[in-house]
Amino acid sequence: MTWLREHACPSIRFRTLTEILPPDATNEQEIASLREELRRYKAVTQTERKQRPTGLWASNILGTGPSKSLGTKDVGTVAQYRRLLELGVPADHRSIQLANRVFFRLLSRDEDPKLLFEFQKPAKTNPDLRSFARDTLKEAVASALAHGGLADDPRVRGAANKIVNDLSQFLRSDLADKPIITKSLRHKLHPDAKPPTIHSVALLAYMPAYQRERASVIDRLMDFLSQPAPKKSYMIEFGKKTVKPTTQLLGDPLQNDSTGRPKDLPFALHWMELLARLNRLEASASAVRALARFFKDCNNDGVWNPKNLRALPKSPSGLADFSFPLENDAKKAETRRTDVTFRIALLAKIVGMELEFT
Repeated sequence: MTWLREHACPSIRFRTLTEILPPDATNEQEIASLREELRRYKAVTQTERKQRPTGLWASNILGTGPSKSLGTKDVGTVAQYRRLLELGVPADHRSIQLANRVFFRLLSRDEDPKLLFEFQKPAKTNPDLRSFARDTLKEAVASALAHGGLADDPRVRGAANKIVNDLSQFLRSDLADKPIITKSLRHKLHPDAKPPTIHSVALLAYMPAYQRERASVIDRLMDFLSQPAPKKSYMIEFGKKTVKPTTQLLGDPLQNDSTGRPKDLPFALHWMELLARLNRLEASASAVRALARFFKDCNNDGVWNPKNLRALPKSPSGLADFSFPLENDAKKAETRRTDVTFRIALLAKIVGMELEFT
């Protein structure tokens, strides 16, 4: 903790004080000072400047980056919103509140075609794609709102009920055993299959009270996600239109190499945190193995210090780029280690390990 407070960026230092250290190890003056420093932190101001007066970023909701097929040129609103939250920006901040207005409208029954955002053009004459788009957008914004501390809002809980009911129906069905079909030598998701996604798992992870109500669904979900994911690639088909799956989960999404190191480190840290918040980290053999590897790569001071770390690890999937890195400067050897060091400590705190603070 001393090392993080000395070397980490304002976001990590602020979250270390407010989320990891015991209350008697901090003081209000230090937290207030860091909160002011956080307001001016470059990573925060850069993200805020990209937001439009409508509350949107880049006029799309789901984008994790540029996409030719959907016509998106930058990271979308959900990822930018969650990035601000990960950076430590409070939920009552103006940028968060502006986006909330859009998100709550998406959770409503308003069927304005403009609310399809990046799906508006491809779904115009495709009712199946239109239905899929509305469900996908609602799932993503519900998870973002829960992440933003609005898990008990009736609109979020209402969306969660629909999402989790559909998920439960899928997990109980025969489709859970065989969600992919082969048609014309192409692999496709069964049209009736509604598998879990990174958003539906995140939604449950940030709704602790709701977790207790739907514990049986979470148990079945963890059983499903403990299975190896299919190796063959597949598409989601809507008539003549196909969509590449990006957030769908058909098994364990965490892949490690032979030494236990995750092949997608940013995603692994995010996924392990979601499992920890679900109180199911130990149910994933791959997550337990990855965590053991992270611990092994820490030095005697608890600082993550793997060999030959010359640059921050990149994410092949881009699914967790909103949460990693929080550090804006990766030129120094110390700053390349702060993000993972913080995440390991946060994981340990969430799962209830006995911690020693130095």
